[in-house]
Amino acid sequence: PGGWPTDFAPRGMGAAEALQQVAWPAEWPYQELDFSRQDESDDGYFYNSPRLCTHVDDSFIAELTKYYGQFFPKYPNARILDICSSWISHYPQEKCWSHVSITGMNEYELKENKQADDYTVRNLNTNPELPYESESFDIVTCTVSFDYLNKPLQVMKEVARVLKPGGTVILSTSNRCFPTKAVRIWLETGDVEHCLIYGSYMHYTGEFEQPEAIDLSPPLARIAFADPVFVIQARKKAAPAAPP
Repeated sequence: PGGWPTDFAPRGMGAAEALQQVAWPAEWPYQELDFSRQDESDDGYFYNSPRLCTHVDDSFIAELTKYYGQFFPKYPNARILDICSSWISHYPQEKCWSHVSITGMNEYELKENKQADDYTVRNLNTNPELPYESESFDIVTCTVSFDYLNKPLQVMKEVARVLKPGGTVILSTSNRCFPTKAVRIWLETGDVEHCLIYGSYMHYTGEFEQPEAIDLSPPLARIAFADPVFVIQARKKAAPAAPP
């Protein structure tokens, strides 16, 4: 059926342009059914066994790591949070930040993350609150995982809460997922719509500037020989100026 987000992704238009030109629906355009999953059993069981593997190909990892390496220095000595994390965050080897916190589902995987300074086990589908102080991070990242969250607006509001004014949230996505655990709206849509969906989560918090999409896909992705790479990001609005 038509409607959001399908009718907002004109055929032939790229993700960056579609998100740049989008006319947002006046109200939150989702129904509860959109965030249902094929497998609604306890996520703790699904993620109980450690998966010390990567869920995207090497070209995706290389492109995302390169992008992080270009973006992170914009926030010198940044405090960074990686949500829905695992044993690897795909951050560059050369450290340009002061502290990395991570949260995810599997404690063994989180312990194995060599770039993390601390970790917290948290199921954001049952408790969509981030266990961190308000305005405590410069950057929040989430790699190919926000499509598993069944309360995405609540989680994105939490991302906004823990970000400092002017801080940035960076979501990345490809065309791979665990289909039984991804939300329904994700499985029914394609790459450009996925970027609109992620952008909408940022928009409807009311806390971010206009989100942008960046297509980092390598040439081979166009002929399905490599994973596509999309980054969707937005800056948290600056604090209002104090009255004179």
